[in-house]
Amino acid sequence: MQTYKERLRRLLQEKSFRHSPDKPFTLVSGRKSPYYIDCRPVTHNAEGLYLIGEIFCQMLQDLQVDAVGGLTMGADPIAHAIALTSYLKGEPINAFSVRKIHKEHGAGGLVVGDVKPGDRVVILGDVITTGGSTLKAIAAARDFGLQVIKVLVLVDRQEGGREAVTAEIPQVEAVFTLSDLKNL
Repeated sequence: MQTYKERLRRLLQEKSFRHSPDKPFTLVSGRKSPYYIDCRPVTHNAEGLYLIGEIFCQMLQDLQVDAVGGLTMGADPIAHAIALTSYLKGEPINAFSVRKIHKEHGAGGLVVGDVKPGDRVVILGDVITTGGSTLKAIAAARDFGLQVIKVLVLVDRQEGGREAVTAEIPQVEAVFTLSDLKNL
C-alpha cells in the first residue's frame, strides 16, 4: 500500500503539475517558467484533503500549536483539512485566514478565524516561489499579535522563496519540492 505522502505526490502530479517547455507559464511573481503547479485541484479534492490533513498533522505533532493558516485562498483548504483532522484525532488545532486586502467594514482587519493575540501559529502555503505571499501572511499574523513558530508549504518550487522566508522564520518545511513532482 502506498504511503500517504506517495499518494499525495501522485495526486499532485496527476492534477496539479504542468510542464510546457515551448510555452512557459507566467507566475504570480511575473517570472516565466516551463513548470506550473496549481494545487487547487488537489486541495479541493476529497482524497487530497484527507491526505493533506494526515500529513500536515503529523508534521505538527510536537509543536504545541494553537492554529494554522495563511494567505487566502491557497492556504485555506490546507488549514481546514488540518483543523478537521486534528479535531478527529482529539488534539484540535484551529484555522485562520489572512486576507489579501484589509477589510474596511464589519470587524475589519486582515486576520480572520478562531485566533487571538498570543496564540502560537504555523503559517501555511500551497506553493512557495519567491516567498512574497508567505512573508505577507507572516507580517499580518505578527501585526495581529500571533506568535509565528513555523512555516509549512505543500510544494517548494525551489526558486529562492524558502530561503527568503527562512530569514524571517528559521523553521520552513515543504512536503514536496518541484524536483519531487518532476520525477515521474
